[in-house]
Amino acid sequence: MAFGIIREELAEWKEAVTKGEIAFLTHFWFDPRFPDVKTVTKVGCSNLELLSQWCAGHGLDPTYIHNRQPFPHFDLIGTKQKEILQKEKLWKHLKRFGML
Repeated sequence: MAFGIIREELAEWKEAVTKGEIAFLTHFWFDPRFPDVKTVTKVGCSNLELLSQWCAGHGLDPTYIHNRQPFPHFDLIGTKQKEILQKEKLWKHLKRFGML
């Protein structure tokens, strides 16, 4: 279950993904399978080759891409989420969701 984002943020993410850009959407999240995880970042891109390359470049296995058309994405959680948000210099995501 996702919460903590507004429609405009979601619309901007969807637009960027549809254009074939690498786009980031971080939100609060609850899933009983991951009781200690409070946030997720969805890294989306409609260009699956580009998204696969992005994953590989960050040491992530592209086989875990959720190929859900029209918004394919890779879910970042836990320490890897924070590490990659820092590498990508997405400070607003880190501050807003208490990861700093």
